[in-house]
Amino acid sequence: MLILVVEDEHALLQSISGVLSEEGYQVETAERGDDGLLLAERGIYDLLVLDVMLPGTDGVTMVKTLRNKGISTPVLFLTAKDSVKSRVEGLDAGADDYMVKPFAVEELTARARALLRRNGKSAPEGELAYGPISLKVHEYDGYVEDEAMKLTSKEYELLKYFLQNREQILTRQQIFDRVWGIDSEANYGVVDLYVHYLRKKLGAHEHLIRTIRNVGYILKKEEA
Repeated sequence: MLILVVEDEHALLQSISGVLSEEGYQVETAERGDDGLLLAERGIYDLLVLDVMLPGTDGVTMVKTLRNKGISTPVLFLTAKDSVKSRVEGLDAGADDYMVKPFAVEELTARARALLRRNGKSAPEGELAYGPISLKVHEYDGYVEDEAMKLTSKEYELLKYFLQNREQILTRQQIFDRVWGIDSEANYGVVDLYVHYLRKKLGAHEHLIRTIRNVGYILKKEEA
């Protein structure tokens, strides 16, 4: 899972990032709301953990902007404000959950897991599945009708991203940023190449990864 944390208190940002990393999540961070918004607009994150009061762009404005652009990434708000009015404002803006500072790290990680489960981003038994395809996280491999695919590390990450976002269109840029990283020296052509590799390993089910012309790809079954 890839989580973005936006918090302007540096010590707290480092603490949250460290705790989530220890839980096995990949974490990216920002200390300003405008910087966080630019990152979140890429649409590659599984969860956003946002402070409400931020320099540049506040958390509520960030969420409203993302929702208006159709980005539905779950949001967990962090705030020092404990009033009902503040909580209602945050939830009405499009946030999914709300925590008041100070908070216990155990509660933070529990709420993060709950939001990821609610949005189909994690499986309790370490497995993601869609149709005949399954991915066993602890084995670091995928299966087609119970036959191992013998995936490389990038093929594994690509299949995982498709399964986590099944039936959603993923642009080449989203796939590239998520699987190869925004700082990678490769180019977007590597996405098409690895989709080709993955389709070959899906065999008779390669059609499940559909090409969206001039946009990207989608993992979707044929409609009845």
